[in-house]
Amino acid sequence: MTTLDRITAATKAGHVLPSAAENLAAFLGAKFPAWTTQSIDELVAQGAWGELNDRFYRYLEFGTGGMRGRTIGVIATRAETGTVNSSGSPEHAAIGSNMLNDFTLIRAVIGLHRYTAKFLAQKKITVNPRLVIAHDVRHFARHFSDLAASTWTQLGGEAFVFDGPRPTPQLSYSVRWLKAHAGIVITASHNPPHDNGFKAYFDDGAQVVPPHDKGIVTEVNAVPLAELGKFLTPKLNGVTTLGREADAAYLAVAAKAVLDPSVFRKTKLRVVFTNIHGTGAVHSLPLLKEAGCDVMPVPEQLAGDARFPTVKSPNPENAEALARAVALAEREGADVVLATDPDADRMGCGVRSRAGKMELLTGNQIGALLAEYRLTKYKELGWIPREGSPRAAIVKTFVTTQLQDAIGRGHGVKVINTLTGFKWIAAKMRGYEDKLVRAMGAGFDYEATPFEQRAKLLQQHSTFYVFGTEESYGYLPNDYLRDKDGNSACLMFAELCAWVKSRSLTVPEYLDEIYLRYGFYLEGVINIYYEGASGSAKIKKILETYRTNPPSAFGDVRVAQFQDFGREKIFDADGEQIPAQDLYLVTLANGCSFAARGSGTEPKMKFYLFANEKVAGAPELPAVKARVRATLDALSKLIETDARSRAEA
Repeated sequence: MTTLDRITAATKAGHVLPSAAENLAAFLGAKFPAWTTQSIDELVAQGAWGELNDRFYRYLEFGTGGMRGRTIGVIATRAETGTVNSSGSPEHAAIGSNMLNDFTLIRAVIGLHRYTAKFLAQKKITVNPRLVIAHDVRHFARHFSDLAASTWTQLGGEAFVFDGPRPTPQLSYSVRWLKAHAGIVITASHNPPHDNGFKAYFDDGAQVVPPHDKGIVTEVNAVPLAELGKFLTPKLNGVTTLGREADAAYLAVAAKAVLDPSVFRKTKLRVVFTNIHGTGAVHSLPLLKEAGCDVMPVPEQLAGDARFPTVKSPNPENAEALARAVALAEREGADVVLATDPDADRMGCGVRSRAGKMELLTGNQIGALLAEYRLTKYKELGWIPREGSPRAAIVKTFVTTQLQDAIGRGHGVKVINTLTGFKWIAAKMRGYEDKLVRAMGAGFDYEATPFEQRAKLLQQHSTFYVFGTEESYGYLPNDYLRDKDGNSACLMFAELCAWVKSRSLTVPEYLDEIYLRYGFYLEGVINIYYEGASGSAKIKKILETYRTNPPSAFGDVRVAQFQDFGREKIFDADGEQIPAQDLYLVTLANGCSFAARGSGTEPKMKFYLFANEKVAGAPELPAVKARVRATLDALSKLIETDARSRAEA
């Protein structure tokens, strides 16, 4: 009995999903290297039907962060593992249509090239499509980068790669700097070591949004497996390598995140920094040192390592990932801990309390602190009016703290809420840029216009982007680039800490000042993980039943409002319609609210919880904090119980 016969029999017996069987047959029929067939043979011989279903039940899809998934299987075959290299990487990325491997990556690159070429042709731009590629430290990252560059040039395009691992924000900037037509980052951000990913960017340096994302997906899905074989061996003739000049250009704009350089001269800030084995040290360290900080990197986490050996997860929002940095800060008496994730687009931190202990902050708290500080500084600098301006905007996501909405209102600026994913924040920036360019007419060079002048022009003719943030530890100080930037976030937060220290305050005390001004706001997150094909079905069931049978109450608290972003027309503060998405906003009669959505980057269902209460004065703040926290904890348990029952129904 052949391998295909065994798969057919297993499908009839209900062990293999029909979609998985179809994709397995296609891969077995393609003229791929021998190790691919040997891997499938090995899994079939083991009867590893669950593994085969997870690997082949679909083709890896684009989500809010592009394409992300396993590159090493739960069950790794001997043919895939081969000779493990010094970084612990197997010889081959795992076979599967739902895996991030040579085949799904090449397919994505071909689709991106075809879409970009057609887009340029429609615009009557007669140049070869130009692509910039960056990668972090993950398994197969350099190989995937070379493979993407090779495929692009063989298709007739022009490709640029960096001489080593570089952060996502540098890719975003470099697309604009090189006037490229597209960009790719090979990263799985803060996912576990077995994952990798593919983020696609367009000519504005932002991740793709409609109509580009759907157009690219259509092109990718149209690429037959038969086309992939000729691209499997990288050919790097004609590929341009980027190095010191590209770094200097990015560092120059990242340094502009500082609004008041004098604060670093007023007080010496002692910083512990960790890049958690990722790319953050390439730029965050020189930025912080150049600003005047006394910086101590965590030595055992400084070197890039795909295995992330010192942490369970390389995620700066997890306390465990920052444990070594916090311990070093305690020993050395540092003021602040700053941490970036593997591709350095996210930043987490810990600050010293009045009691002398390090406290970790949430992404919502960090964003609120930065929003309040930067709006205050912009007014002091005269870049926005003292009374605020309806043509200056904070841009955030719906699932980010409502404290920032209150801060925006308090400062008299517009607050724009977008869908989850920084690409939607970047889309607003592009709209503001395009509107100014149209107003100024032919010959106006947006990039060449000094930032302060640009800020004034945007407030006259469009909207000035003041600050952007999302709760998942993403921040962007200005519009020089178009994705969240962990490097400039480190610099921004260091400035805030130095300013707070110059006032003889602690950061938690400054945060309390904000609560006393706007009210106490608290957020929570529920992550319910469901792996593989069966898990995907459970997430889908939760999302579908929220639409067909919305919750009416949680405990004795009734639902006051239910918003379905997939069915209703919802508009932002600019009057622009929000694209349809499986996102639900639920407001309860007690003033609490929550958002529900499936993660676009990980196999999980996410719930974002919000609660707040006004504070009459400083003596009441501790009691208010305790009361709001108890309310949110009780609500969290009810929401999770309801969601799990929906998944299993």
